Amino acid sequence: MSGTTAAPPADAPSDAPRRSGWLSGPAVRNLGLVIALALICVAGVITGGERFADIDNVLTILRLASVTGVLAIGMTFVITSGGIDLSVGSVLGLTTVWATTVATQTMAEDIHWVLMVFTALVVGTAAGLVNGALIAYGRVVPFIATLAMLAAARGLAEMISDRQTQQVDVAGFTDFFRADWIGVPVLVWIFALVSVAGWVLLNRTTFGRRTVAIGGNEEASRLAGIKVKRHTLYLYGLAGLAAGIGGVMMLGRTTAGTSTNGVLYELDVIAAVVVGGTLLVGGRGTIVGTVLGVLIFNTLNNIFVINNMSTSAQNVAKGLIIVVAVLIQQRFANRSRST
Repeated sequence: MSGTTAAPPADAPSDAPRRSGWLSGPAVRNLGLVIALALICVAGVITGGERFADIDNVLTILRLASVTGVLAIGMTFVITSGGIDLSVGSVLGLTTVWATTVATQTMAEDIHWVLMVFTALVVGTAAGLVNGALIAYGRVVPFIATLAMLAAARGLAEMISDRQTQQVDVAGFTDFFRADWIGVPVLVWIFALVSVAGWVLLNRTTFGRRTVAIGGNEEASRLAGIKVKRHTLYLYGLAGLAAGIGGVMMLGRTTAGTSTNGVLYELDVIAAVVVGGTLLVGGRGTIVGTVLGVLIFNTLNNIFVINNMSTSAQNVAKGLIIVVAVLIQQRFANRSRST
């Protein structure tokens, strides 16, 4: 009949799933984090004035964010695969102690300070591989395996150092890691390089695609030919390597190796990764979001310090942010399943 419009077929594609996917896409999620960071900075300028906006304070925020940021890059891969690593803070502390023993520093003075860096990276990677072996081949739950490493690495660091602080005596090491390149601290440059490398690895390589696939469906990944156990081993080794890099950066910042380095860092790292948009259940990870999450938390901490607010208030704020982030994740996950 003229004047009537034919109804679309029942199986015609709907715009609703497309709109839902767009609204939950990585670009929009990252834009939301950028807006949140910008609003936090505005609050910092209002409450802290020139003290917050000063370029030296901005560099301080970036310097403090660099260590947890590097740990968070490694953690992003582990959580994307559906795992968790509670030991990164303890492994960081262990690497700082091992790299500053008398024997290591003596050899570094005789050969080169890079030996200290190499030692920290090897120790961190070895600890991560132990985690990976227990989880992949020993079938130990990631939470339990890394919790055991959290305790063991901290205890080993205390035994090696006899609970004493070990000072860095190799001048070349401290000179390098405390230097600035074009006005930006070396530690910030390292964080930037690790972030770029992490983004490329996750988004532009087969390794990254396999990591996402394992997090989405481990059994399907195995049936598709992915060596899930071996890949899991590599993922935790990568997280350990990130902890080793973080340990080197910690030594460069504090010039001291101690078993207390990295205490509770795992909480800040996991919080930054989750707030950044990486799903705790696995299957989706974002390096850009992780970097923004790290910056958000460190900027908030800086504002609290400038305004003489207690650490208790900082912890409450972190808790609220984490809960909101997880609730938002669940909402988008439920929406995507329903569409």
